[in-house]
Amino acid sequence: MPQLLAEEKKRITPKRPRDYVAWAVAIAIVAGLVWTAVTNENYRWPVVFSYFTTETILNGLLITLLLTVASMALGTLLGLVLAVMRMSHQRPVSGLAQLYITFFRGTPVLVQLIFWFNIAALYPHLSIGIPFTDISTPVNVNAIMTPMTAAVVGLTLNQAAYMSEIIRGGFASVSRGQHEAAESLGMSGFTKLRHVIIPQTMPAVIPATGNQVIGMLKETSLVSVLGVADLLNSAQSIYARNYQTIPLLIVASLWYLIMTLVLSVPQSMIERRFSRSTRARLAPAATSAEPGAGQPVPTTRESLL
Repeated sequence: MPQLLAEEKKRITPKRPRDYVAWAVAIAIVAGLVWTAVTNENYRWPVVFSYFTTETILNGLLITLLLTVASMALGTLLGLVLAVMRMSHQRPVSGLAQLYITFFRGTPVLVQLIFWFNIAALYPHLSIGIPFTDISTPVNVNAIMTPMTAAVVGLTLNQAAYMSEIIRGGFASVSRGQHEAAESLGMSGFTKLRHVIIPQTMPAVIPATGNQVIGMLKETSLVSVLGVADLLNSAQSIYARNYQTIPLLIVASLWYLIMTLVLSVPQSMIERRFSRSTRARLAPAATSAEPGAGQPVPTTRESLL
């Protein structure tokens, strides 16, 4: 049977009177909220249940999930590139990355979405071609920048700025000795990044990335101002016809809550997985002649060599 580490053992805390008081207050608050939600007819729960799985709502739910997946995937890839640029010793390269991050983190997401949707006002026509030649292809920006395209572009570019800082923080958590050890083994830059740097940054990056995924899921509701038929926009289109505003907003809120809870489960599993893999590398430092022999003693970092 594997031996438990000290941090895995449960602590036994004696119950005090204030603990019971806290439980009583919490139960009273929850019971009051449930009671008012059940007894208040203005919530119109039958209307909520009747629209909860309608085709319009489910289609909007699908678009919300597609926006979340696409924006997070593209934003993470671009964020990785920005993080590498940000840590570059070339000042122009790191300066451009810092300028990008500062701009997109310093302006509201809603403003960015509206800006990209109206980008054709600045550049109605673009040309893609080979420089210093006559080979080019005209691009109609107004036709390409549809509401869905503007939503993906705006959310991706904004998410990349935050993901780059998360990834850069993970890179910074790897000690200089790990870099030197990898270089002493003759590893190339890409090999060092793939086998040494990225695995050690995962425990620091995964929790923050999971929070960003959940935040992105909720931020997709902003694309409703562009006319994208996401979950919120679908609910708005229904209550604009039948004036059941509160019930339809409850429908949208419940679906957002369900998706957030569903996403929280794999996030917790991945966090525990990387946490266990990190603890598994901890080597027992005590010998049989020392006090506490056989007890695993955690070290700050596992040696690469």
